[in-house]
Amino acid sequence: MDTYKLVLAIVGLALLGAAWLPHLLKRNPLTFPILYVGLGMALYSLPWSLPAADPVRYPDIAERLTELTVLLALVGAGLRIDTPFGWRRWRLTWRLLAIAMPLTILAGFLLGQELLGYGLAGAMLLGAVLAPTDPVLASDVQVAPPGEGGEDAVRFALTSEAGLNDGLAFPFVWLAVALALATAGTPMHWGQWLAMDVAWRVGGGVAIGWLIGYGLMHVIFRGKREQSLSATSDGLTVLAIMLLVYGIAELCHAYGFLAVFVAAVVVRQSERHHDYHVTLNLFAEQCERLLATVVLILFGGALASGILRGLHWRECVAALLLVLVVRPLAGWLSLLGTGVRQRERWAIAIFGVRGVGSLYYLAFAFNHAEFPEQQGLWRIICLVVLLSVLLHGLSAKHVMGWLDRRRSGGGRRPAS
Repeated sequence: MDTYKLVLAIVGLALLGAAWLPHLLKRNPLTFPILYVGLGMALYSLPWSLPAADPVRYPDIAERLTELTVLLALVGAGLRIDTPFGWRRWRLTWRLLAIAMPLTILAGFLLGQELLGYGLAGAMLLGAVLAPTDPVLASDVQVAPPGEGGEDAVRFALTSEAGLNDGLAFPFVWLAVALALATAGTPMHWGQWLAMDVAWRVGGGVAIGWLIGYGLMHVIFRGKREQSLSATSDGLTVLAIMLLVYGIAELCHAYGFLAVFVAAVVVRQSERHHDYHVTLNLFAEQCERLLATVVLILFGGALASGILRGLHWRECVAALLLVLVVRPLAGWLSLLGTGVRQRERWAIAIFGVRGVGSLYYLAFAFNHAEFPEQQGLWRIICLVVLLSVLLHGLSAKHVMGWLDRRRSGGGRRPAS
């Protein structure tokens, strides 16, 4: 059988489903990620000569494919946020980033060392790659497209957190890489890590994203009406924003993930009720779904091909603790004193989905340093992502619908 033609047929069928399934699944507990991970497992269980779905053997491909998928999700997330930027308006975001994220990293580090027996570098990498809330697999708990409303505290907090902490996890990934290199004999320079990987890369990413986003905002909306990009109704501007901002930020050794999200938010803040935002969001969503389809099928293929082979009970316990205990408790603690209702606080805490971003960071780290725990880290991260896809996917629609009914008064009993 011709592998190339078989792959074309499978991709075509998968994309047809990606376009159709979101409409079919609106009232169904199943989700797009669950079905496509299952499809990948089914396809790779058949005796077909499909391309190997093994991120351990092909870490470069795994890194680039997940990188592009996360970038598209970050652009889409930034373009959907209606809440104007402000320290008080975004207070839930700052709490999640400043408290929940470090607590998650610390808990992952301790689990890596105490339960799994990892070294400093491997334990730090475990905490770092599981810190970000994934913008790719969390569509059911994110804000609605522009013009459709639905930006409540839960959806806004999870969307904005996912947009920013995918970049803010990078300093800790670099720290894990530096620790791994130090184990191999390269001197560890804490001052360089603080100055370069924390201060410059974070600050530079935010600054570059804001500056380019501000310039693009004028190009898109502020030119002569008939000559502005917003008059073209062309969604390709999304790819221009993503590639231009990411490329410049990375060339300046800043964090491109941060820059892309910030730029998208800045563009969204201009002419907030303009119809062109709907066009941009729709194109970003379609491109993201295309790449997510490929990533999810390959992830299912990796599961079917044995990436979890040799899974130890300690790894199972660690994965369950990270999904069911660590993130919920860290998120809940970070929101104390914010005035958010108890049920909404728990929803924000629980639905910190782990997904494609974690796979990207893991592949990135392994392409920059040698980790003795590589096989074990792939096993536990893939298990965490699988648990997140299943548990969060099956519950998100029900919980968000229940919160919406409670918020509108539909879930309260009538007064007697």
